[in-house]
This record gives sequence, structure tokens and C-alpha cells, in this order.
Amino acid sequence: MTSTRTLHLAAELAPGSGRTDPGPETAGRTVALARIAEAAGLDFVTHDDSYARPGLDALATLARVAPETRSVGLVPTVHTTHTEPFHVQAAVATLDWVSRGRAGWGIAVSPTGAEARLFGRRPAPPVAELWQEAGEVAEVSRKLWDSWEDDAEIRDVATGRFVDRRKLHYVDFQGATFSVKGPSIVPRPPQGNPVTVVDATRPAARDTAAHHADVALVRASSAEEAAALRAELHRAARAHGRDPGQLRVLLSLTVDLDVYEGGPGALAELIAGWHGGAAVDGFHLVPAVPERDLERFAAGTVARLRERGLFRTAYEGSTLRDHLGLARPVSQYATTGAGS
Repeated sequence: MTSTRTLHLAAELAPGSGRTDPGPETAGRTVALARIAEAAGLDFVTHDDSYARPGLDALATLARVAPETRSVGLVPTVHTTHTEPFHVQAAVATLDWVSRGRAGWGIAVSPTGAEARLFGRRPAPPVAELWQEAGEVAEVSRKLWDSWEDDAEIRDVATGRFVDRRKLHYVDFQGATFSVKGPSIVPRPPQGNPVTVVDATRPAARDTAAHHADVALVRASSAEEAAALRAELHRAARAHGRDPGQLRVLLSLTVDLDVYEGGPGALAELIAGWHGGAAVDGFHLVPAVPERDLERFAAGTVARLRERGLFRTAYEGSTLRDHLGLARPVSQYATTGAGS
């Protein structure tokens, strides 16, 4: 029987928490994994990041993957604690342009003293404050992405006019730890707003996810626990004035398919059961060994889900928002007529 609810699937590409080595072999490996995910029709791939290891950051890595893929969404982890919000949003917007509307960003914070000492800007604040700040970064990023109306670019060679300045807007944002005047230096992204992903496993991150995320990742040991977390996030989203139907909740599951009891087939049964029971909207696979487990997930688990009519056989849209069934937001400045 075909499910009436869309099943969403995603996968992590990094071999472990941290950055990747900058060599060509690593870049080729990441591209190959992303292509496996794309051939399987996954909504998106994530790439974790950490200041604890040297190498290319996740944004740079997936910017390299973007021209080598056509459909799969690309979601790098982006730390908001020791970075400038203006530069962060510009980088994510650029990834959306490079990928033709397939970008997202996984918001993360940096709570350790060791990470703070790498930058020397300030001591590490309490985690709750970091997530409040992360929420403000998400908010100002949306404002900056909206600061160019969709038709702000003119590109009139005859008159030498590149942009209609009446359709650029100051955001004048004042947060607890930063302020941004705007507008952005990057035209409005193809998706309007790239997809925001938040790992809501820790309670401190949950309100930020409910307020700002398009996709929330959770971890649970039972379908009942997952359903309770999904319901909690939906209630909180509604309290923030959001439509809970525009928040996708995915279970993040670490899997070693070389010892997982029952193998790819049993994992397919788990996914079908939890999704069919409305515990979650989909799954985010974190493979123990990406080169081995991602291919087995695609060839075994996804194939079985397709046979049962539970997962797409081809992409129906071109953007990550299309894959997730999320509407493209209208610029808040074009809608409200805010001053420029």
C-alpha cells in the first residue's frame, strides 16, 4: 500500500565529527558519496564540521560537491558561535546559487573553552545563551536573504544599471551579541531562504529548532519517544506563530549495516513502521562507515522502500524545498513594503 505521507530520507557524508582533509582524494570521496545518495533519491546529504580538526570546512566541501551533482540537497554544518552572521548568510546564499537551489545549513554551536580559545574573542557562554544567539543568527540570515527582492537585479548593460536600489532593504537587526545593518551582498537565493536544519536532540536546542528550523533532527529509542518529541516540536512551533505543517522532523539514526541485526531489510521495516505510524517525517542516516554503509543503505534499504511504494523513484522538483514539500517564502520586505 502506498503511504499518503511523504517519506523524507537524508544521510551524513563525513566519516566522523570534524573537517575533511583538503586533498583531492577526499574531495573525490565526498563527491562519490553524494552521487550514491542522489542516485537513491535522498532529499539531502549533511556534512558535519568541527573546529577540533584541521582541513576544509563543510561549506567549502559541499561547494565542491555542488557542480558534480544535480538534484540532492546539500546541508553543511555551520557553527554560529565564533563566526560573523553577515558572512555566514552570504556563504550559505552562495551555496544555494552554486547548487541552483539545493542548499541548506545545519546550525550548530561551539560550547567548549578549547574552541573559544582558538578564536580568542570571548569565553564560551552557557549553552542556552549560545542557542539563543544561534536563533538570532537564523533570524537575521532570513532578513538578509530577503533584503534583495526577487526582481532587484536589472543587469541592464545599456544603462549600466545592475540593481534597482529601491528593491534593496536595510535589515537594521540588533541582537544580544551582534548587530547587522544590511542589505546582503548576495542576491536573494534561488530558494528565497535556504533550508534551515537544527539538531534538536538536546533540550537547549529544541526551542531554536521549533522557532527557526525547516527540518529538526531528533534521536529516540522508540517510536513512542520519537512521536512525543515531534509533538513537542509542533506545539512549540505553533506557540511561535508558525505552521507546524512546515516543520519536518527526522530521526537521526547511527547505523552500522555490517552488524545491524537483520541488515538493510530490517532497517527498511523500521523506517516504514515509524513513518507509517506518524512518529517522524523521515530518517537521517548517520552511517558508521559511509563508504560501506551508504551504498548498502541505497541498494538495500531504499530499494525495499521503493518496492513498497514508500519512497520516490525520481526527483519531482529541482530544489531542496521541493524535495521536502516546503513552500518558497516571499521576501518579508516585498510583502510588508518596509523602507529601504
